[in-house]
Amino acid sequence: MSEIEAPAEPPVAGRSIAGRWLPALEMTFIYLLSIGGALLISAVLVSITGNSWQTVFGALLDGALLGPGRWGETLAVAAPMLLVALGMVIGVKAGLFNIGQEGQLLMGAMAMAFVGTKLDGPGGLLLIGGLALGMVAGGGYAALAAVMRFRRGVPEVISTLLLVFIAFQVVGFAVTTDWVLRDLDPGRPSRASTSAPLPDDVRLPIVHIFGNEFPVGIIIALILAGIVAFMLNRTLWGFRIRVLGHNPKVAHKIGVGASRMGTRALFLSGGLAGLAGAVMLSGGGSAYRLSPGFSTNIGWQGLLVALLAQSRPLVAIPMALLFASLRTGAGFLAATGVERKIVDVVQGLLVLALLVPPAVQLIRERRRAVASVGEES
Repeated sequence: MSEIEAPAEPPVAGRSIAGRWLPALEMTFIYLLSIGGALLISAVLVSITGNSWQTVFGALLDGALLGPGRWGETLAVAAPMLLVALGMVIGVKAGLFNIGQEGQLLMGAMAMAFVGTKLDGPGGLLLIGGLALGMVAGGGYAALAAVMRFRRGVPEVISTLLLVFIAFQVVGFAVTTDWVLRDLDPGRPSRASTSAPLPDDVRLPIVHIFGNEFPVGIIIALILAGIVAFMLNRTLWGFRIRVLGHNPKVAHKIGVGASRMGTRALFLSGGLAGLAGAVMLSGGGSAYRLSPGFSTNIGWQGLLVALLAQSRPLVAIPMALLFASLRTGAGFLAATGVERKIVDVVQGLLVLALLVPPAVQLIRERRRAVASVGEES
């Protein structure tokens, strides 16, 4: 009997392995096909505008990775995008859609500017305090939306978005008012209203490697990505967050309060966006000065990073690098005589391309569910 059964085991194991890897290979092929199609369409559009697609894509690669010191700049830009995306992931896992990261990022940067330019003390202590206060400021700003959501029933999608415009006005007031953050140095390099620059000892350390330099903000972001992934998938807190996002009624039955847990999730979501702002400012953003346009759409792009990562913290890492590469590479297009808006077109097509595989997977799952229901009936 044992001689008959022994040969039967390998085929079963083989089928198990095939069943495990075949869907992954199919999704990989769909991703490659979608991205390739997006790049092909981009090349056609560039050619229609009278430009060479080889020149455009070459400039993007040089500006993002291949040029001297460029990949260091890309890492510096990816850090706040990744932090914003991690905050978005926490909110989505709890069933809450915080889309006000642009405003929360500004509030975090303003807190960092206040600590760095208005308080006295050891530089290292002020840096750590500024980063911490930036996270609290961003989290507190998002918590306003949580209060409106759970006390007055205002959807957080609306409240967080509207709070962005208030944040712009608050920062604008701060950098144009002498007793708040306006730079009072008559020899400042620009007549534009900005805060004073952060002192040298209240700036993130710079890493120098292979001719590139970048602030340690990217290291902070990568560490937090691992922590968020672990917390969401391997802890009781993460289980409660996921249950709340999946089914609030079940969460209530097992003792997870929607108001309490939801407020904490939104606070953390905004807190990471606020930390992104503090990291941007202390890492060299806008020459270490706060200005009304300081955020430069990093909050919105971080939201897209989380969307394309399908709310998976570790997948958000390569997505943040992709968007950062497009952003830094766009700076080299001016040398080719091509409009920077071409990059926006390429970015939009890539976003659509990266959304196709999940859509295909969702359609397949729905068809299988319908088929199984039909078989049972």
